[in-house]
Amino acid sequence: MNKKKLATTMMAGALAVVVTACGGQATNGGANGTGGNSEPVDVEPAKVVEDTSPVTIQYWHSHAEAQMEGLNYMLEEFSKKYPHITVEAVFQGGYDDLHKKLQAAVAAKDVPAVTNVEVSSLPTFGESGVFADLTPWILRDQTPLDDFSEGMINSYAFNGKQYGFPLIVSTSVFVYNKTLLDELNVQPPQTWSEIDAFNEAVTLKENGQTTRYAFSVPGWDAWYFDPWMINGGGQILTDDQSASAVETPESMRYIENFYKWKTDGHMHIGYGKGASNTMRQMFLDGEIAMVQHTSANIKMYRENADFEIGVSFIPGDVTRISNIGGAGIAMMEGASELEKEAAWKFIEFMTSAEHNIKWAEAVGYLPTRKSAIESEEGKQYFERWPQYRAVLEHFDDVTPRLQHIAYPEFRSHYIEVMGELALNNVDPATLMPQAAEKINEVLADYE
Repeated sequence: MNKKKLATTMMAGALAVVVTACGGQATNGGANGTGGNSEPVDVEPAKVVEDTSPVTIQYWHSHAEAQMEGLNYMLEEFSKKYPHITVEAVFQGGYDDLHKKLQAAVAAKDVPAVTNVEVSSLPTFGESGVFADLTPWILRDQTPLDDFSEGMINSYAFNGKQYGFPLIVSTSVFVYNKTLLDELNVQPPQTWSEIDAFNEAVTLKENGQTTRYAFSVPGWDAWYFDPWMINGGGQILTDDQSASAVETPESMRYIENFYKWKTDGHMHIGYGKGASNTMRQMFLDGEIAMVQHTSANIKMYRENADFEIGVSFIPGDVTRISNIGGAGIAMMEGASELEKEAAWKFIEFMTSAEHNIKWAEAVGYLPTRKSAIESEEGKQYFERWPQYRAVLEHFDDVTPRLQHIAYPEFRSHYIEVMGELALNNVDPATLMPQAAEKINEVLADYE
């Protein structure tokens, strides 16, 4: 049995993918990391449910302690609107732990009604039938999907089905020492063509050694550098997703630049144990002028820096995008019909425009609704947090990650190339073709 079939069998257990073949049409779908390639799927709208019998549902989540105040507020407000529905929020650890527990729950046929799902794992769970397609409820209640950022909503669609909604959404951004850059009279680069001049103006060297890097990029997670690859005109897989493309000239442009900028002493790459904390502290200590990090850390940087911070969207070349991070909220296919109705109401409430700004500010993640951003509450939010303007000005440039069920497995091979560059300054041109071979071996197991 190949890995695709094995993964489907293990994760889905006794669950079946339910598709109703008539009625309305689902039109959202994200499949290739840059906008979606799924065909619409015909479905019927869900039936109107008038039953208000008391029902209890579990919400399995990975919300950190800092997010719990916001979650508790939302649970209280939801209870006021739907007093017959009790939501039990159950912390299941980080995303990896949560996903493993979901697999075990499916096998035991004892699943929660609602769960978080880390964005890159959505295709695997969707493919195996673990999550319910939300389209029937979306059609019934006429939920305005176009009020979400296109990339954000497409990140939780796969093969023409909407398996979830964006809940705690981040993207990578450049956080920079605005005080320093103002003193140097330079701006963060908006295009690749501006980076060399930025590096020369900002990098500080003493006796041939760099004492202040112009910028730093995390190398431990492809989420940070996949957008660089795409912005340079490259792609992770071929158009038909049958083979690696990380070794093509277009896809190598970004990492060849990284090699040059690092070798010249302008760029720092974080990698290895404690890399995130090290990179963060170097920035706060003034050893890095600009650091690429998750937008979820903007609040942390603002609260801990003894200088003014600014935020800039990552620079572009052929295109200019960044990828979705964080987690969504999904309904389990194995829940009962009454639980599914309650789950839908909870999902819609948690992602509603009405509470979008308060939720985003409470948890430190991004607003996801255009109407909320454009509201009076949204304007006040930007007055309190002007750093988020640079992110949300590119609201529709935040796109899905590559959607392939083997992506969580094969990405490790080209991350290792970045690690060799970061730790040993090995020319990536010598290693990436080997990584591509390993990627193709993984893909062959999923045919």
